[in-house]
Amino acid sequence: MGNKDDNENNNNDDHHIHHDGDEKKQPPLMALNHVSRLCRDVKKSIEFYTKVLGMVLIERPPAFHFDGAWLFNYGVGIHLVQSKDQDRLPHDTHHLDPMDNHISFQCVDMEAMEVRLKEFNVEYIKRTVEDNENGTSIDQLFFNDPDGFMIEICNCENLKLVPAGSLGKIKLPFDRHYPPVKVNNPTNGDQNHK
Repeated sequence: MGNKDDNENNNNDDHHIHHDGDEKKQPPLMALNHVSRLCRDVKKSIEFYTKVLGMVLIERPPAFHFDGAWLFNYGVGIHLVQSKDQDRLPHDTHHLDPMDNHISFQCVDMEAMEVRLKEFNVEYIKRTVEDNENGTSIDQLFFNDPDGFMIEICNCENLKLVPAGSLGKIKLPFDRHYPPVKVNNPTNGDQNHK
C-alpha cells in the first residue's frame, strides 16, 4: 500500500466520473455512519450489543420522542428503535443463512471472538471461504442479535479490494471519519477528540 499522501491524492483528486463522454459528479459521501435496528426490547438489545460486541451506549438527542438507544464503537453506530409492530421483525430468531441480509464487523482475532460467543451462549455458524487463485482465505462467524437480525464477524482484510470496473475510485475515510468523541482521561480530565 502507498503512503498516506499517495492515498489522499488518489482519493481527493478529480471527483468526477467519465462515462460515455459525460462528466458526472460523485456523491459527497465519507463513510458508514450507523445501522438502524428495530427491536422487541431495547434494554435486551443494548445488553447484547454492549456485552457481546463491545459497543458503547452513547447519549441520544433529546428531540427523539420514542424509545430507542444509540451505541457506537469501531467507527460505526448502531441505532436501536423500539418496534411498534412485531410483524416487522424477523419471525425466526434462530435461522442463520450467510446468504441473507446482515451487517459485518472486521475482526482482528477470530478465535477470541468465537470464545466470546461461546461465553455468552450465542448460537453461531462458522465457515471459511478459500480463494485458491490468490492463496488467501477469510474466516466468518454468523449469528443473530436478540431480534433475529444477522451479524457477521470476519477477517475480510485478508482479501484485497480490487475494483471490478473502470468507473469510480475507491475512497477511504482518512479524515473526519469519526464523530467527535468525549472521553474520560483520569490524568488529564475530560477531553474532546476529533
